[in-house]
Amino acid sequence: MMRLSLLAVLAAMFAVPAGPIAAQNGPSHAIAMHGEAALPADFAHLPYANPNAPKGGRIDYAWQGSFDSLNPFIVQGDGARGLFDQYFGNNVFETLLMRSRDEAFTLYPLIADSVETDDERSFIAFTINPLARFSDGQPITPEDVVFSMELLLEKGRPNYQNWIKAVEKTEIVGQNGIRFTMKPDAGRELPLLLSQLPILPKHAIDAENFHRSSLKPMIGSGPYVIESVRPGEVVVLKRNPDYWAKDIPTKRGFDNYDEIRINYMRDDNTIFESFKRGLTSLHAETDTGRWATGYDFPAFRDGRVLREEFETRLPSGMYGYVMNTRREMFADRTVRQSLAGLLDFEWANRNLYNDAYKRIRSYYDGSDLSSFGFPASDAERELLAPFPDAVLPEIMNGTYQLPVSDGSGRDREFLRLGLEGLQSAGYRMEDGKLVDKNGKQLSFEILLNGPAGQSLAMSWTRTLSRLGIVANMRIVDSAQYFQRQRTYDFDVMLMNYTSSLSPGAEQLARWGSATRDLDGTYNFAGVADPAVDALIDRLLNARSQDEFVTAVRAYDRVLMSGAYVVPLYNPLTNSWIAHWKQYKRPDVTPIYGPQFQTWWYEAD
Repeated sequence: MMRLSLLAVLAAMFAVPAGPIAAQNGPSHAIAMHGEAALPADFAHLPYANPNAPKGGRIDYAWQGSFDSLNPFIVQGDGARGLFDQYFGNNVFETLLMRSRDEAFTLYPLIADSVETDDERSFIAFTINPLARFSDGQPITPEDVVFSMELLLEKGRPNYQNWIKAVEKTEIVGQNGIRFTMKPDAGRELPLLLSQLPILPKHAIDAENFHRSSLKPMIGSGPYVIESVRPGEVVVLKRNPDYWAKDIPTKRGFDNYDEIRINYMRDDNTIFESFKRGLTSLHAETDTGRWATGYDFPAFRDGRVLREEFETRLPSGMYGYVMNTRREMFADRTVRQSLAGLLDFEWANRNLYNDAYKRIRSYYDGSDLSSFGFPASDAERELLAPFPDAVLPEIMNGTYQLPVSDGSGRDREFLRLGLEGLQSAGYRMEDGKLVDKNGKQLSFEILLNGPAGQSLAMSWTRTLSRLGIVANMRIVDSAQYFQRQRTYDFDVMLMNYTSSLSPGAEQLARWGSATRDLDGTYNFAGVADPAVDALIDRLLNARSQDEFVTAVRAYDRVLMSGAYVVPLYNPLTNSWIAHWKQYKRPDVTPIYGPQFQTWWYEAD
């Protein structure tokens, strides 16, 4: 885990080089985390984009919540979606390289038209495309890259700061070259992550006030500019007719709308009703009951609305109730494990979800990265040997199962197992209440973002109440929810930790010790565990695919043993998308699922 002096990093990072870059493996059109890029240097377009997609029309997206900032790169405020994100696209701001969503982790040219590194990943060098421009027509230069790194290191989100801290030296080479030399412990993924940082215009950014949320639009280099804003309600993006990258291979078939609107709404029901009325263009469905029976409305019956199901081919990730270990009642692993075992999934799946789901058993369920169901290999045990208490015996030998009820909602054996676990942690029954050694009743609050998830939370609280545990639900609006989330002011909340085929440095922000006490990270559980830190380091520095899989499986065992999350189900087994029929998509769906940036509008 890196704990570096900010001043030392700044001093080293912006040193002026004495000479040119020494050639290593030579410039390339792509860089892959493991192995080789799938596409050749002369590829015409990404395989999941239609290069002949027509341009025009408008798409209306919906997002639950609100926003009060147009700066998505800082901790302060709720940044608007659609400017720089994986879901709606990097529409306003761009990166040096662009990730292919049809490979585990491979990057292809965008602002940089070539990339160079060595076998050790001790450096990464880029050549900026001489055509690259910001939306005001100014060229993108290496000085803009240095400015962006310096600004994000000082005032950006913690994950950006952690990445940039691992840079030992930055060198500008010639007119269009820039090179980053890594610190020895930076990790092999770090060069790829630097390729994904937003590049901002030095000439047009108010650096002094960058850390303050603002509704003043910033200039980027993406295919769209911010046309108008209604704070908290809607962001309107308009195509930049002079977009510099519209004809490069990685962008052919992308960015097909003349206008994009991101509409903010208070809850999921409002979003769905707006879709039914044609006020939004597509709906990503997560409600199994509604998918089965809720589409009996005129536009669907007459074919104006279509439903499609897509296979994502990704690991499950972890969807569940995260317990904040900063709270005293969740500091004990046995308590967390017992509470997780008292969620009656079988009853909830039958009565709330039409038996549509299977319970998650691993942070990487459904993939080769999962540790579930088989014993740790000798290589895994070697990695885990310095941490003898980090993995529960049943998880180490592959026999672990979450408690299973009979689905009746009245399973006494199910309750008995949970109670025994809590008693072993020092709790006892007293006058119908479960209390600790000081006579304090076990109680906590479940924080919900609007009414979504209320039924499942109620089923859990009912089960807990039978053992004298008080679990109260607190439903708040999105602004309050995200503020409390950002400052870890919660006991329990619902969280979806999405996963990929190439987990990497994002794990530092989710589970690493260095992020436990920093506001604005994803370490919601408050984890600070040397075993977690060591295994993140191993997966980041894996050279071969076998070494990587071994490290991830051992890491999975440690996280599952920590019982930080009450596992629910995998919401990403398939992606359910309903859309108005004038919105078309490419024939090919990549392994990461539908990519809305490649869809287009085609009127009848």
